[in-house]
Amino acid sequence: MDKDLQKQIELHSAGAIVRHQSTFEKLISHKNKSELSSDFVEKWVNPFYMSIGHYSDESWIENVINISNEITEEITLNLLGDFNWRTRLVGAYFSAVKNYQNQIDIIGTHFLKSEVCCVGHIYSLILAFYNSEKTNEYLHSYLKYYVKKPELYFDQEAVLESIVYLDKINGTNFYSEYSQSWEDLNIRRNKIKIDGAFEISKFIEKEQGKNEADKYLNVILSSNNSYKKQFKTDFIEKQIEILKDLQSLCSN
Repeated sequence: MDKDLQKQIELHSAGAIVRHQSTFEKLISHKNKSELSSDFVEKWVNPFYMSIGHYSDESWIENVINISNEITEEITLNLLGDFNWRTRLVGAYFSAVKNYQNQIDIIGTHFLKSEVCCVGHIYSLILAFYNSEKTNEYLHSYLKYYVKKPELYFDQEAVLESIVYLDKINGTNFYSEYSQSWEDLNIRRNKIKIDGAFEISKFIEKEQGKNEADKYLNVILSSNNSYKKQFKTDFIEKQIEILKDLQSLCSN
C-alpha cells in the first residue's frame, strides 16, 4: 500500500479526521516516545473507551472502580500521550478519577488543539468538573476561538453546556458572552449546508431527474433551522456527580 495512503488511514483511525491549523498550533502536546503495546491497550482502553460517560447504561462505573487501584500517573500519562482519541479519552477520565491535577495542562492543551475527534466532550466535562480558574480559562479560550469557526464541527456545543452549568453553580453569566456568536455560527453553518445541498441536488438531477432533486432539496430546506438553543444541564450535572463519587472512592 502507498505510504501516504497508509498514513492517512492511520490518522483517520486515530481520530484525526479534520486536520486544521489554529491559534493553538504552537502549544506543545504531551506525546509518548513509543507505541503502546497491544496488551496495554487491551487492558486499559478497549473495555472503557466506548462506555465512559454513558447515561442510560452505568455498568461501566463499576468497571472503573474495580480497576482504580491499578491506575497510576504513569498509566494515565501513557494513555494521554498516545495519538488516538480512544486512549486520550480514557486517560483524561482516569486522570480526573484519580485527581491527578498535575495533568490538567496536558488535558487542556489536547482540548485546545483538538487534534483528534470524539474526546473533546470528555475534556470539557473534566475541566468543568475541576471548576478552577485554570480549567475554566481553558473552556473560555476554546470558545473564544472555535465558536467563530462554523466550518469546524467540533465540541462547541458541549463546551457551551459546560459554561451554562458553571454559570449555574458559580452564579456567573459567561454564556451571555457567547450566545450571539453561537447563533451566528449556526446561521453560517446553515448557509454552508444549504449551499452544499444545492450542489448535491445538481448531481441528483443529472443522475435521477429533477423530481428527485426537488424532493431532496425540500427535505433539506424544510428541516429545523433554529439558531437559538436552550441549553440544558441535566446530562453534565449527572456526569459531574458520577465523577465526584468516583474520585471520592478511587483517588489516592
